[in-house]
Amino acid sequence: MFKTIEELSLINGASGREDKVREYIISKIKDYCQYRTDAMGNLIAFKKGRETPKNKIMLDAHMDEVGIIITYIEKDGTLRFSCVGGIDTKVILGRSFIFENGAVGTAGVTPIHLLSDSERKKIPDADSLYIDIGASSKEEAEKYVKIGETGVFLSDFKEFGDSKIKGKALDDRVGCAVLIDMIQSDLPYDAYFSFSVQEEIGLRGAAAAAFGINPDCAIVFETTTAADIIDVPPHKQVCLLGKGAAVSFMDRSTIYSRELFDTAFRIAGQKGIKVQAKTMVSGGNNAGAVHKSREGVKTITINTPCRYLHSAVCVCDKNDIKNVRLLGEALLSELANA
Repeated sequence: MFKTIEELSLINGASGREDKVREYIISKIKDYCQYRTDAMGNLIAFKKGRETPKNKIMLDAHMDEVGIIITYIEKDGTLRFSCVGGIDTKVILGRSFIFENGAVGTAGVTPIHLLSDSERKKIPDADSLYIDIGASSKEEAEKYVKIGETGVFLSDFKEFGDSKIKGKALDDRVGCAVLIDMIQSDLPYDAYFSFSVQEEIGLRGAAAAAFGINPDCAIVFETTTAADIIDVPPHKQVCLLGKGAAVSFMDRSTIYSRELFDTAFRIAGQKGIKVQAKTMVSGGNNAGAVHKSREGVKTITINTPCRYLHSAVCVCDKNDIKNVRLLGEALLSELANA
């Protein structure tokens, strides 16, 4: 599973451009399940388990990652862009991006020795940033990057420290890897899997996937902000690396079923699975679209804690991911006949 996470992290797929991610996932699951791709680009899989459940269960993770999209090419060959998904301007400055055809560029910033004292204390406005691909003119730049082309952070993948991993797009390639591992395993019950598109720009793929599957219950696998870093007070740390799967009770797109929230902690306690609550009402994920589908879907989100979310250096703990995987299958068994 961790080799799969590494390989998925290194694939480039901003929202709306998930094709290569989907192709990779198909190569990993095609011998274990039935699958199809819907009109949105979601990959929908059905895995036959040992038993047929009373309830139809949907398990979801999104394939897309945050990135940028080119909106204008200047006469000098530099590229103007907009963000695809929520990216803090601070994590763009000086970073390199790789585009769909392999071209590489860097987010240019004014050298510090040309800034006034007041300018040094300010973060540049996002509209003032540009991408430098080394072109000397608009015509040269157009040979490498077109308007409407997307780019993602250029980053490597590393294991470091005590069971930590870092790389881009761990949101939500970790969730995708967990679902792949489940599909490749001997599941206790039949289950539907959605590898969805365009989560980062409004939960769009999951809305279509849930409508098509029409589940009774859904388990969304996601990563969420772990702010367990220096100078952040405990009540704002959201969740902690190394403390297990983080289960949501509310975020900005969903108020979760108290019954399912309590069930997750009960099952985790019975099976010795490390679990924690996501302790801030922040962010959102595909549950926001899934739980409103058709006549409503009982939905729960299992999060992998992740430091430095939506950056080139997302950091997760391998032990947390193992607990997310264990809790996911335990909840599948519990909800199958609930």
